[in-house]
Amino acid sequence: MSEGTHFAITSGSGQQLGANYDGEGVNFAIFSAHAERVELCLFDESGQHEIARLELPEFTHEVWHGYVPGLKPGALYGYRVYGPYDPENGHRFNPNKLLIDPYARELAGNIDWNEAHFAYDLLHEDKDLTFDTRDSAPFMPKCRVIDPNEFDWQDSNRPNIAWPNTVIYETHVKGFTQLNSALPEALRGTYEGMGHKATVDYIKSLGITSVELLPVHWFPDDQHLLDKGLKNFWGYNSIGFFAPAPRYYGPRGIQGFRDMVRAFHDAGIEVILDVVYNHTAEGNELGPTLSFKGIDNFSYYRTLPDQHRYYINDTGTGNTVNTSHPRVLQMVMDSLRYWAESMHIDGFRFDLGTILGREPEGFDQRGGFFDAMMQDPVLSKLKLIGEPWDIGPGGYQVGGFPPGWAEWNDKYRDTVREYWKGDNVSTDFAARLLGSGDLYDQRGRRPWASVNFITAHDGFTLNDLVSYNEKHNEENGEDNNDGHNDNRSYNYGAEGPTEDEGINAVRERQKRNFLATLFFSHGTPMLLAGDEFGRSQLGNNNGYCQDSEISWVHWDNLPASAEALREFTRHVIRLRAEQPLLRRENWRDGMEIKWFNAGGGFQQEEQWEEGSTLGVYIGRPDLQAEEGIWHDVLMLINPFEGTVPFRIPQFGEGGWVLELTTSDSDKHGLVITKEKDFELEGRSIALFRRP
Repeated sequence: MSEGTHFAITSGSGQQLGANYDGEGVNFAIFSAHAERVELCLFDESGQHEIARLELPEFTHEVWHGYVPGLKPGALYGYRVYGPYDPENGHRFNPNKLLIDPYARELAGNIDWNEAHFAYDLLHEDKDLTFDTRDSAPFMPKCRVIDPNEFDWQDSNRPNIAWPNTVIYETHVKGFTQLNSALPEALRGTYEGMGHKATVDYIKSLGITSVELLPVHWFPDDQHLLDKGLKNFWGYNSIGFFAPAPRYYGPRGIQGFRDMVRAFHDAGIEVILDVVYNHTAEGNELGPTLSFKGIDNFSYYRTLPDQHRYYINDTGTGNTVNTSHPRVLQMVMDSLRYWAESMHIDGFRFDLGTILGREPEGFDQRGGFFDAMMQDPVLSKLKLIGEPWDIGPGGYQVGGFPPGWAEWNDKYRDTVREYWKGDNVSTDFAARLLGSGDLYDQRGRRPWASVNFITAHDGFTLNDLVSYNEKHNEENGEDNNDGHNDNRSYNYGAEGPTEDEGINAVRERQKRNFLATLFFSHGTPMLLAGDEFGRSQLGNNNGYCQDSEISWVHWDNLPASAEALREFTRHVIRLRAEQPLLRRENWRDGMEIKWFNAGGGFQQEEQWEEGSTLGVYIGRPDLQAEEGIWHDVLMLINPFEGTVPFRIPQFGEGGWVLELTTSDSDKHGLVITKEKDFELEGRSIALFRRP
């Protein structure tokens, strides 16, 4: 496109939002209820020179639209939106600010932070009540028109993993691939590196069914981080809900994302995206104007009912997306369907998911978002995982999401950590081990609704959970004040790495205990990438800003213990996959559960209260006829330091065979046919099956 190019614009259609190419030209449509005029700005290939400014000629049902004949995929654009600048009534229009199309499916360039990004005079004492006339276009990324049909998926084998068989692996595109020497250098840190055969084969070899990626929706690096030489690594700061983050592009650009998805699908592995629809990167009333704030602030964000200048901040990030507005809800739904249909994504984990269920009166299981999801013929069939909390009133909703949803269960994380630390939480531990029926056995929800995890991106890794008493976040530049203080961690005698063999032995055993607990618990297990071989973040429990070796997974020069732990992880995942008793599907399956004390008798109320070693029998008579399938198991659990003689109860036929133990002395295959004491080592689990 040259400077002399003349562009015509006709009325076009307001039906489909975004920039849509039809083979002859591009239709542009953007929602704004309160705008007075909208201009489409076209840019040259560099994105630096505006080559045309076209007023959208039509306004239908609060959608501004126009059609530009002859325009092709690859064209760069942005919007300028005119309307009242009246912050006290919730309006922040400023046509001097170039705006990102909420429906842009690709963005070119980055935000180059500048005072021009702010709709007001940053230095004026009246702050956002003032008006800034500087043009932000030179410092903004540009939206790119794409042809959604140019990729030949050849993807007829999309996996469809049943929820009870699901094993989730939480990871990060760059963090997982940046240091992997098995990958060609050009692909490290990219979607293509994530989809490379070496990556996919490794994840497959663990027994993982579903990879969950930290946010890949387009997000900027916050100015305050850049000032400290840091970056937004995790990506929980979206501004483009349809555009993959180009920071992870490899040689094939946006196609590399699709290649990655297809590579996982070819291996029978699902791809789940962690998505952030609860807030945007525009912050509070003093934040920049990048997109929604300048398009229709009053519609897109929740403002205080009596002070529309200020935002409701249930997210802790300055603003809250207003999913009560039908067009905002539509944007979220359209975005999810785009990723599901055009990018072949298999499910979503919703960051601060409680926000999405908020209506003006508070959290509502029957809120518009949940209703829209559950009746949607595409989305309702995908894996939907809520992070069931936010910081607003009534924000903690574990167990409170509607049927059809799974939830991150932080009660599981906290209880299991406490139990293995030696705290007296045996009744809670029992509930968590068996699927958290106290939370999920209602309204026909299934055990899989509980997404069980010991560790996640936010917090200590498994290795650090057993190596540090305190967090060590000094590198984050906040004097170690950021991140959680309540980690329920323990270092077993030395803070951080140690040469002490005794301490290291206990740590390795505890890692095995945590992994065995996770994969033998009913519910859906989620493993944090690298935990299977003891990855460390050097005690940093808040790596959100560490795009560095702190957060990247290290693959080379690992100790011998790393490979042993990896093999153990493969083993427990395989047992879970093979044995239905370990991955309960249904609360109504006739399962028999009996709890025993160390004397071999049934666990009594006072013993629960004292906190003790636990024995649990799990049986399903209906499985008896199935070859190779266990119809009952006995699990013994000792969270304390000392060995406990545990009387093995004898009933049924054939006695018991020791299938697995996390202790250091391997007695695998031991057969016990009469009532006798089994020396249950300190801090260990023993799993028995029938001979």
